[in-house]
Amino acid sequence: MADSQRSRIRWILIGWIFLLSAVGYLDRVNLSIAGGAIMREFSLDKVQLGWIQSAFVLGYAFFQAPAGRLADRIGPRKIISWGVIWWGVFTVLITVVPPAASALWIVIGIRFGLGMGEAVVYPASNTIVASWIPSTERGVANGLIFMGVGFGAGVTSPLINYIVTQHSWRAAFWTSAVIGLAAGGVWYWISRDTPQKHPWVSESEVAYIEAGLPPIEPGSHGGKLGWSQIFGNKDILFVTFSYFTYGYAAYIFFSWFFIYLSDVRGLNLKQSALWTMLPFMAMAAGSLGGGWISDVITKKYGKRNGRCMVAVVGIGLAAIFIAIGTEVESVRTAVVVLAAGAGALYISQSSFWSVSADIGKKSAGSVSGVMNMGGQLGGALTASLTPFIGKHLGWNTSFLVAAGLCACGAAAWFFVNPGYDSRRDKDERAIAA
Repeated sequence: MADSQRSRIRWILIGWIFLLSAVGYLDRVNLSIAGGAIMREFSLDKVQLGWIQSAFVLGYAFFQAPAGRLADRIGPRKIISWGVIWWGVFTVLITVVPPAASALWIVIGIRFGLGMGEAVVYPASNTIVASWIPSTERGVANGLIFMGVGFGAGVTSPLINYIVTQHSWRAAFWTSAVIGLAAGGVWYWISRDTPQKHPWVSESEVAYIEAGLPPIEPGSHGGKLGWSQIFGNKDILFVTFSYFTYGYAAYIFFSWFFIYLSDVRGLNLKQSALWTMLPFMAMAAGSLGGGWISDVITKKYGKRNGRCMVAVVGIGLAAIFIAIGTEVESVRTAVVVLAAGAGALYISQSSFWSVSADIGKKSAGSVSGVMNMGGQLGGALTASLTPFIGKHLGWNTSFLVAAGLCACGAAAWFFVNPGYDSRRDKDERAIAA
């Protein structure tokens, strides 16, 4: 390829990670959509279904940091490919569990294993971002990646509902697994760990990427961070706490929104599937829009404004919309307001992953793994706590707890330094210009 025409292979990889992100959420949200059929077959109640939801998130959470370290050491190409095979197998395993007294604990174990496999995706993706994407383009890159979350979760509702109603919930899970395996095979073919290793990348694209990467600090062992450095970094800890609150709010939509609409708001199965799409489409739009806004502000005013303040506004607006949505009597208006809260929440998404890549550099997988562990622990908590609060205090209270945590998560960003002094920030903005 002629260097006079710079290649754009980095965006092909980001686009395929978007697809893998969507497939990953297809494999995890399918349980929520098929939950009614599974509860009937295995004689489960909502609290027990919450345990199953939490099992996935706990497996996903506890293996974030190890998955990130593996991605740093082995490389994201192999780690993501292995992860896709793993989660395809565990998606299918649940379909062969017979209805029996011990079925609940078997399913819990399978969903925990599924969470372990899916844990590799985003820490490994962040190592791609750290190696392939110039710092001032990371907002859009992460926005595209996490737009896949909203897209995948949104498409899941009508797709899984159709397969469940026309065939069976087992057919829906098999479909999810096959789609994932196909996407993983293509990823292994088109990806490489670094632009220098990719045969399709032009020299001019390599030079452009290298010029936009954050410099490695002297004496930092090539940019590799130890666990004590990661857990002792106050910026990482504040970002991780904020992501915990983010995860708590996000998983209400992933785990319980469909059931909330059908059981609490009184919509039928078809209506619930359609209206459940709205928050996830809002997430997709918020993710991409927030990433773009973050990059624009970063290039003009620096990372403190472009990353931290965008996160403050996004999570803060989510707190407001989620709190208001619970008080609205009209079902359709409530769904729109709550969807606005989900979209606002995802405006902040790229800030988390861009800052973790900037701080982590060569250890971006490990740093983002620790951060995402915090987010998934928040998700595990909401998966079990939400139905408990809903049962004893009402579902409005469940959403108000999420809104309150979002407010705390927004405040945490005031204490985060993205890791750049003013001179270096100006230098990077000059390169971007």
